[in-house]
Parts: sequence; structure tokens; C-alpha cells
Amino acid sequence: MSSSHHNNFSFSSMAITLVLAFAILFVSPSVSTSRTLLDHPDAKTGFQVTLKHVDHGGQLPPKLELLQRAMTRGRKRIERLHSMALASSDATIEAPVHAEHGDFQMDLAIGTPPENYSAILDTGSDLIWTQCQPCKDCYPQSTPIFDPSDSFTFSNVSCASDVCKALPEPSCNANSNCEYEYAYGGGAFTRGVMATETFTFGNVSVPDIAFGCGNDNEGYFDNAAGIVGMGRGELSLVSQLNEPKFSYCLPSFGSTKTSTLLIGSQANYQINETTPMIRNPKIPSFYYLSLEGITIGDKLLPIDPSNFALGKNGSGGMIIDSGTTFTYLEHTAFDIVKNELIKQIKLPVVDLRETGLDLCFNITSVGPDFKVPKFVFHFEGADLELPRENYIIADSSGTVACFTMASSHGMSLFGNVQQQNILVIYDLAKETISFVPTQCDKL
Repeated sequence: MSSSHHNNFSFSSMAITLVLAFAILFVSPSVSTSRTLLDHPDAKTGFQVTLKHVDHGGQLPPKLELLQRAMTRGRKRIERLHSMALASSDATIEAPVHAEHGDFQMDLAIGTPPENYSAILDTGSDLIWTQCQPCKDCYPQSTPIFDPSDSFTFSNVSCASDVCKALPEPSCNANSNCEYEYAYGGGAFTRGVMATETFTFGNVSVPDIAFGCGNDNEGYFDNAAGIVGMGRGELSLVSQLNEPKFSYCLPSFGSTKTSTLLIGSQANYQINETTPMIRNPKIPSFYYLSLEGITIGDKLLPIDPSNFALGKNGSGGMIIDSGTTFTYLEHTAFDIVKNELIKQIKLPVVDLRETGLDLCFNITSVGPDFKVPKFVFHFEGADLELPRENYIIADSSGTVACFTMASSHGMSLFGNVQQQNILVIYDLAKETISFVPTQCDKL
């Protein structure tokens, strides 16, 4: 999630109408228990949670500033992921690598009696945490800070517990209670004690969820009470719920509509395009896709599949990440994609490298509805043709349109712009990821 502050800047002749998006989910085996969400009498079909953009109901920041933030964060994130993969030598250790900025939050309640909070959904971490009283150092949030003394279901976690052992670097206080520390990008962090508590999602309450009670927190967390980690590690929400399936659906850029997270059997849909879930033992919290090729227009590009392959040393591969805005392609593959788009679109190229975007076109002569070639990702077992808005976005003045992907070194990443208006379904039992074209704000 985010802790960095970004410089404002603007262009007098163009305001690119590109709105950041989305942060969402991931999962795997449970820390503790044989408990499943379906054990709850009100949750026989799982549950549905509304996800809202951090600016939902408010004034959006300048679009070009949002674009610059997204590109800066995305590059930092993928650089950290790559270095993490190369540095990791123990597949049992979950390194605390996270997105730098949360764009979507979920509403939930904590404690008994329940108190309502909004928390950032993070695909790239496992820990669930919230700011807690007594607060040594806390950032501003939109709701009162959780006070454990007001809840009769709060319980500290011992240093000898499985929960404590699942942390990357646990410590123990004088009372033999488990302490945690998680570091985020740009100097953001949370520190506190591990505990268990009842969490409520809609009308479904689930007891004994392990979470961090943060008394010392710093960073840019969008006024959220904390973070809900949805990675594949033991401490993530879906891992603790022990649910075999979840999905999310992200609406279009610029939409004020809410989006949806579905957990349990509510995530069941007719599936057409399914690809295997790949695991990287060096960084096991993340989901990888097996990308085999790219078609632009009618041309299958001459990209060596090894550009997208996961290496034995943990580098390479493609992570699917709904917490990063744009897709990043390994630089050799990206250059081929970029050159082919220039060849097929046949419009003047505009240099907007200040925004971090690698390819923009001057569309003054043709307008925002100019013809673009189709764009297809060929995953193992699944061909995903992207809607136009998922890879080309024009500014509101109709002068510039940009390709919403960028180059990277060491690994590739499938971002949330490319996932908008696609229901993405994670089947953890079958170890597959499926794509269903969907009008997300209609779910």
C-alpha cells in the first residue's frame, strides 16, 4: 500500500483522463484450523462484499497526477518483487512485500459489539491489521481507532502459537504475547501485537480471525483503518476462511460505481477461459500466470516465450496483481509490442515520458474513437481478448491517447487496468484462474 508522496504537475494543453484503479485479493491454505466459512449458518453460499474506490463519493485528484502516481508505484513494486525473488532462498518464509497504494477498500466490522471500518484490500500481502488503541503513533483515519478494551471477543496471541510462527519476523513482549512488524514501500510500516477477533462481513460474523493490532503505524493508507491481506500465505483472509474459491470484478476507469468481491460459492460462474495458477516457491504469496504469446490485430508477435517464463532462480514469469494499475511486460517483449502498435495504429507518437507512459499517440486528426487493433493475451489454455478501454485510453480533450502498459526488467505483471470489466475467478482447489467478461457494476 502507499506511503510515498508524489509531486503534482500538469500540462496546459492536455489533461489525460486516466483514472487509477484497484487493489484486491489473493489466498491459500489456512493457518490454523479446519474451520471453513461454510460452517457459519448464515454463510452457506459464501458472501459478497462491496469494494469502493478510495475517492468514492468525493472529488477525484487531477487525472494526470493519478497517472504519474500509478506509474511510479508500479515500477517500484515490480522492482521490489524481482529483487525479492532473487534474494529469497527459503520458500517457507513470507517476505513482507506489498503494493504502495490502496485504491479499493472493503467495509467490515471488528469486535463484539461490532464496530464498522473500511480497510484496504491488498493482493500483495497476507497480514490483516488495523490501527489500535492505545496508539503510540497513528495516521489519520476516517473512523474511530479500534479499542480492544471495548470488545469482549478480543484475545492476544501467544509467542508459541502457529499464528506467531507464520509471521516473517515475529518477536515476543514481556507478557509472552506475539508482536509483529511489517514494512511497506516508501517508509510505511505497521507495528503491534497479534490477536484474534470476530470480523463481520455484511451479515456474516466469523470468530477467531488472526490480525495485527497496530499501535505504531506510519504511511499513506488513504484514511483506511488498516489492510486486509489477501495473499496466498497462511495469515491472509481467504486462507483463514479456508475457502476454495473467490473472485473480484473491477469497473471501468472513471466510474463512480462500486465493485465486488465474492467469496465461497457466490464466486461460482460459468467459465469459458481458464488458465493454470503458477506458484513461485521463492515468493509463494503471489499468483503467477503462464503467458505464452501476444497477438495484435491479426499478427501473432514474434516474442520468444522464454521472455515470460518463470526461472529456476525465481526471476521472470508474470504475476497477476489487482493492486498495480498497469501491466508491465518484460522489456524485450514490450519493445516488440510497442513497435507493432506504432506500425498498425499509424498515428504520430507523442513524448509523454514525464508521466511514465512509454507510448502515446496524437489523435487530434482522428478523435478519441479512432480505430485500434485487437489485443489478445495468450495464456496457457486461455485466450483473453482485451476490451479497447483496457489497453488504450484517450484524454478528455481528444488530443492524446496512451497505451496502458509499460516495460519492466526481470519479470512481468498483469495489472488491474487490463482486468477491468472482467470477472477474475480464483479456484484454489483446482489451482486455476478464469476470466469472464462482465459488466462489473451490474453484479
